[in-house]
Amino acid sequence: MVIPPFSRRGFVMTSLMTGLTLATTRVEAQAIRTDEAGIVAGEVRIPVGDGPMPAYRAMPQGPGPFPIVLVVEEIFGVHDYIKDICRRLAKAGYTAVAPELFARQGDVSTMTDVQEIVREVVSKTPDAQVMGDLDATAAWAAAEAKGDPGKLGITGWCRGGRTVWLYAAHSASLKAGVAWYGNFGGNRTAIQPKTAADVIPNIRAPILGLYGAADTGIPVADVEKAREAAKAAGKDVEIVIFPDAPHGFHADYRPSYRKGPAEEGWTRMLAWFRQHGVA
Repeated sequence: MVIPPFSRRGFVMTSLMTGLTLATTRVEAQAIRTDEAGIVAGEVRIPVGDGPMPAYRAMPQGPGPFPIVLVVEEIFGVHDYIKDICRRLAKAGYTAVAPELFARQGDVSTMTDVQEIVREVVSKTPDAQVMGDLDATAAWAAAEAKGDPGKLGITGWCRGGRTVWLYAAHSASLKAGVAWYGNFGGNRTAIQPKTAADVIPNIRAPILGLYGAADTGIPVADVEKAREAAKAAGKDVEIVIFPDAPHGFHADYRPSYRKGPAEEGWTRMLAWFRQHGVA
């Protein structure tokens, strides 16, 4: 695998953060905490072209192989919420791996301002770098974490939801993806040349999109346009819009959490993976 030259800058983050992000209001008492009974979980290093990339891996105990799910972070890094999602997926029978995709651009574990994260880290992370890192993560999961490369899925939240759409247009190996409130718009730049909406005609795997009707950052009109674009392109896309659900409705550590839509979305995600060969 060739990593684009612009990504050869070394890693600012050499390990994952501990705890929850500092950059948003937290309601830690309500955060879901999944134990490690029956699974193997912990921080790992994934070799890529410019060094070891920190990541979190959780998988069932036993010989495997297990279907692989790439877990894509929000803008806040691979913190305890993302790690817990990996453990939940491992309990469901998956090898789940969450790479720290912002590790070269900045240390989001120390940042308390959302706009600073977007300006200094997210906007400076090339999409081609992210696609290459996800490819490397999938290959590592198959070689080192008892993963089945023929049963590859991806899921992501917020910025990670956008990444799901992009990866579905990039990867020929992907069987299915689930995007949680991933933005369809945004600025196009030299290193982030396409929006999620732009790649819909080119996606190569079935996508389930989970969105909230009360999301002030992603208008329902944009979600409906994406639905129609997928239909017009003949793509296997299902869009679910939960009434009254805000952005971040699955983020159980934040005030935006909505238990009903979060649990229904999770059930739908697992069913989508089973339906499309990631099981």
